[in-house]
Amino acid sequence: MNSTGASGGMAPPTINPPMDDPAREAQPTSGLRTRIMSALVLAPIALGLTYLGGAAFNGMLLLAAVLMAYEWNRLCCGGTTAAGALIIVAMLAGVGAAAAGLAGIALGVTLIAAGLAFAITAALSGMSQRRPLWLAAGVVYIALPCIAVIWLRAAPGNGLAIILWLLAVIWATDIGAYFAGRGIGGPKLAPRISPKKTWAGLAGGMIAAGAVGATAAIVLDWPNAPGVILFSIGLAVIAQGGDLMESAIKRAFKVKDSGSLIPGHGGLLDRLDGLMTAAPSVAAVALIGGEGVLAWR
Repeated sequence: MNSTGASGGMAPPTINPPMDDPAREAQPTSGLRTRIMSALVLAPIALGLTYLGGAAFNGMLLLAAVLMAYEWNRLCCGGTTAAGALIIVAMLAGVGAAAAGLAGIALGVTLIAAGLAFAITAALSGMSQRRPLWLAAGVVYIALPCIAVIWLRAAPGNGLAIILWLLAVIWATDIGAYFAGRGIGGPKLAPRISPKKTWAGLAGGMIAAGAVGATAAIVLDWPNAPGVILFSIGLAVIAQGGDLMESAIKRAFKVKDSGSLIPGHGGLLDRLDGLMTAAPSVAAVALIGGEGVLAWR
């Protein structure tokens, strides 16, 4: 895709240096320290609001949705636009409906909002043919995980446990993949999309996620321990797929990060890429399997 977008010579996105910027590539790997410090600051806040649940938790998801919509708009259009404002309103409507306990309506609002985003953006002069599709896809890409997380957290009895397990699996996958990939190396997982990812890293992430699943089953006394472990391992693969998808999207727009909100991590979309695919997957399994799956019986 041509990142300049408009056939009329619209300037390319400038939210951060291009992927092939030598200055960006020359930055020291001490960024790991910055990543850890950011995580130490943000993780307790996220966990505290998750524990509180209710309005505090839903407010966090609403804020995250708006910030991700803002990043997506800048990614697609290179700046704040009327279409971006529409996306933010769509996020508030869809995620807000989920926060009100209307998950089904939230999904419907999201799909309608995506259609409106496409139609209105396509009608604007100077927009490339692909950009309306990107903007409409962003509505679903951002709203769906937020709706899924809100719905899972609201599950009676064990909603908190499910979310904490999900977050632990995602974090363990990232940590396991990072250290296994750097320590073992070997064949690349998807060199054209993310040159640093390796098959060893994927294996390390799966092992770490399986360990989290086993720990959760023991600590929380979930009867179906083998099922939880296998599902956790599967989620590691899904989360890594989300990471690769985010990398592919950024490559399509020739940027390194989706934003610069979180030091060492880039934007919120960069930090939550694994959750963007894992959360809807957990919600889908729970929805299809009913209370039995959600309760891990």
